Amino acid sequence: MAQSSIIDDLKAAFGEAILAVQPTVDGIPTVWVSRDRARDVLRRLKAVVERPYRMLYDLTVIDERVRANRQDQPASDFTVVYHLLSFDRNEDIRIKVPLDGADLSLPSITGIWPAANWYEREAWDLFGIKFEGHPHLTRILMPPTWNGHPLRKDHPARATEMGPFTMPEDGMDAEQEALRFRPEDWGMEKRSDGSEFMFLNLGPQHPGTHGLLRIILQLDGEEIRDSVLDIGYHHRGAEKMAERQTWHTYIPYTDRIDYFGGVMNNLAYVLAVEKLACIEVPDRVKVIRVMMAELFRIQSHLVWYGTFAQDVGSFSPVFYMFTDRERVFDIVEAVCGGRMHPAWFRIGGLSQDLPRGWERLVTDFLKYLPPRLAEYDKLVMRNAIFKGRTKGVGAYSLDEAIEWGVTGPGLRACGMEWDFRKKRPYSGYENFDFDVPTAMNGDCYDRGVVRVEEIRQSLRIVEQCVRNMPEGPYKSSHPLATPPAKERTMKDIETLITHFLGVSWGPVIPAGEAFMGIEATKGNNGYYLISDGGIHSYRTRIRTPSFPHMQMVPKMSKGLMIADLLAILGSIDFILADLDR
Repeated sequence: MAQSSIIDDLKAAFGEAILAVQPTVDGIPTVWVSRDRARDVLRRLKAVVERPYRMLYDLTVIDERVRANRQDQPASDFTVVYHLLSFDRNEDIRIKVPLDGADLSLPSITGIWPAANWYEREAWDLFGIKFEGHPHLTRILMPPTWNGHPLRKDHPARATEMGPFTMPEDGMDAEQEALRFRPEDWGMEKRSDGSEFMFLNLGPQHPGTHGLLRIILQLDGEEIRDSVLDIGYHHRGAEKMAERQTWHTYIPYTDRIDYFGGVMNNLAYVLAVEKLACIEVPDRVKVIRVMMAELFRIQSHLVWYGTFAQDVGSFSPVFYMFTDRERVFDIVEAVCGGRMHPAWFRIGGLSQDLPRGWERLVTDFLKYLPPRLAEYDKLVMRNAIFKGRTKGVGAYSLDEAIEWGVTGPGLRACGMEWDFRKKRPYSGYENFDFDVPTAMNGDCYDRGVVRVEEIRQSLRIVEQCVRNMPEGPYKSSHPLATPPAKERTMKDIETLITHFLGVSWGPVIPAGEAFMGIEATKGNNGYYLISDGGIHSYRTRIRTPSFPHMQMVPKMSKGLMIADLLAILGSIDFILADLDR
């Protein structure tokens, strides 16, 4: 009913500008809008309709030129996709704008959502879509000297499709010159009121464990007047890789997005594929997935906890907490065979069942960690110096968090009790008893308060998994998830062929589109998958939390000291591979 009402509202307000309403597997209302009215539609959805869609959750592009199954969609060479989120409705809406290849341009929406800045730069960088009125439409993930737009279908995807790399004698000089920062390009003044500003290159370096990052600071003494983030040093073409990997062989690649998230990266992806293929998994699979995901949330938060303390000058906690993290990895290794990158979840289930003795390993850890957390409270969170370095620093309001696309602990630190495990339960989370920690000030300290309490809540969830682990199979019997029974493959050739194709090529996923987002370690992580009815993804869009979170750094650090910037970076809990993909 709610879906039809918002669609009726748009049709009444915009008439023929609403080109089509597209049914999708995920049930998200998907509305095609003419390019000349797209900005008006988006503005109405954000600020005019009842219970508005206040967050620009994602913005991406689809190269439609070689897609075979369009299901009566409007003609387009490229489609710009806006994904909006309404907290009041607990609903999403997807706006699609078709573009002809001869004129790939749209009005910028940075005046509606500041978070659109980086998303539009990414769309220009990877697809060549121009956004008129954008304040600085330059490359963001690729090097400034890169030729072409890598996510277009006609751009090579493999090294074997290109010639050998060469660097002419003057090439290095050209590359270095391209990286030179020019303040005037970013609207920055070199002096003001008789004072000359300093421009400090912070990086490219590896601050903490976050990954390679470069920040250019405009300084008045030690006060930060403005800053520009230079990202992309970890960009590996994760979305491009999905086009050449089969559905199941892409699972290990997801591990490398948030490389502290482990199986939690697998979870968002396999849930999206299962939604596309209408695969229902057994209850035992759901509970095991929840248990392993929460164990990875604990170890990821422990890494954040220790390195955050280190970023603001406390050196000991990182050693203690990395030791505790190794105890989680001992469990992960016993269950999955791998540690940081287990690639253990499968489409329709798991790689194998839990090993004998898993209960003892997990139960011992559940007894071990709580006393340690109590010690860390005294060592870090109650430490007067730590409080002085983090309280009131890098704060933003709830409205600002929503404007900039903040999810996860960063949103809950502003007082909003929003957790996708509670609001949109998946994998059986509705069956678990746990609280959603919140704080009120939205500063560095409160982001820490939320994450520390989340560790305790994850322990509660894991304990319930141990106590209520159901019996049953560890994978679905769906033919797209499980090969035919072995005894049948030895009796008829058709079943043998099906087994061979399923194992070697992987499943053929029905044509369609589906999105799945989960409450990952750093915020909401989502996969938007498009199948053209084959063994590969036609388009895989990875929405990561670090991308919008890091875009807020210039706003959060303006007017503060250089030392405060390190506290802000530590409090965000970002990973550059999660940001750059």
